[in-house]
Amino acid sequence: MKIIAVDDERLALENLVSAVKKYDKNADITPFRDPKAALEHIETEPCDVAFLDVQMFGMTGVELAQKIKEVAPSVNIIFTTGYSEYMKDAFEMHASGYLLKPVTVDKVRKELENLRTPLSKKKARVKFQCFGNFEAFIDGDILKFKYLKTKELLAYLVDRRGAGCSSGEIMSILWEDEDHDSYLRNIRKDLVDVFNEKGCGDVIVNNWGKISIKADAVECDYYNYLRDKTSENYHGEYMVQYSWAEMTNAYLYNLD
Repeated sequence: MKIIAVDDERLALENLVSAVKKYDKNADITPFRDPKAALEHIETEPCDVAFLDVQMFGMTGVELAQKIKEVAPSVNIIFTTGYSEYMKDAFEMHASGYLLKPVTVDKVRKELENLRTPLSKKKARVKFQCFGNFEAFIDGDILKFKYLKTKELLAYLVDRRGAGCSSGEIMSILWEDEDHDSYLRNIRKDLVDVFNEKGCGDVIVNNWGKISIKADAVECDYYNYLRDKTSENYHGEYMVQYSWAEMTNAYLYNLD
């Protein structure tokens, strides 16, 4: 679920973001104190829900909602305010919801579980198979790389579930030493190139010298197992072609 939160009062904005995260720790929420910056963001980035403070400097929440609806009609607008007299404006805007401050987790839950426009669940194009041998797919096709180590690098990033991995960490796992800088640059480029060519470049994240995958943008039997603690496909084997995966396999095997 992608969410924006807009409020020019810092503490109120922090409280709203905290309440949303407590309701759904995986929620992708982007906060803004500037309504114009929020509008620029939503013009290029898809969004499911927009929490908008009604009274803001420079642009009211109602004005911002009108502009958002022009560029993204399906966005669920939820107004937040300390004053109930603005409810009429919210109803006229066909807003999804209306939160009276202070915002609480229970209030957020009530609104997000009763959205005017239900969220459509999109099938992930990228799929990882971790039980048994590791395999990676895009649109059902097995990914092929220039180097064997590229696939192992991808497997390790999947194992790390979105955590950023440094070059030193990766080399210590893939080669058990740190004397492969040139080779690592080649396999990182191979990984990025393959995902870009398939139109899924956003799944691979490069930040501050680290590399990771965007875990919430993929389908993965390992992630499903961690969430549901059940899987018909797990039979005590996890990424069996990689020795470094034995620790994760032991953890999975001992889960209740």
